[in-house]
Amino acid sequence: QLQASGGGSVQAGGSLRLSCAASGRTFSSYAMGWFRQAPGKEREFVAAISWDTGTMRYADSVKGRFIISRNNAKNTVYLQMNSLKPEDTAVYYCAAGGTIMVVTTGRNDYWGQGTLVTVSS
Repeated sequence: QLQASGGGSVQAGGSLRLSCAASGRTFSSYAMGWFRQAPGKEREFVAAISWDTGTMRYADSVKGRFIISRNNAKNTVYLQMNSLKPEDTAVYYCAAGGTIMVVTTGRNDYWGQGTLVTVSS
């Protein structure tokens, strides 16, 4: 029901935009978020946005470089990633939860499949 896309390979300093399209139901009343999992590491929170786009939250590691946004009419959430670093290399997952706090803590109701982002130095 959540389909992430937009991953790929990029050099350090470059940009990518991930998209997560929802299908089967509307997620306009859900908070949405992005998580990532690097090889050999646990999945970690990246960014979250409230249902009305009024509130965003970011992990300290991406603050100032990544921007989360959503278009409820298109049932889609985005993650604009700028100034990418090799340590951003990971599989990125989108998720949906009842509130932005729920999403931030990883207790999501829905998870999408991942999209791989590889940043080379």
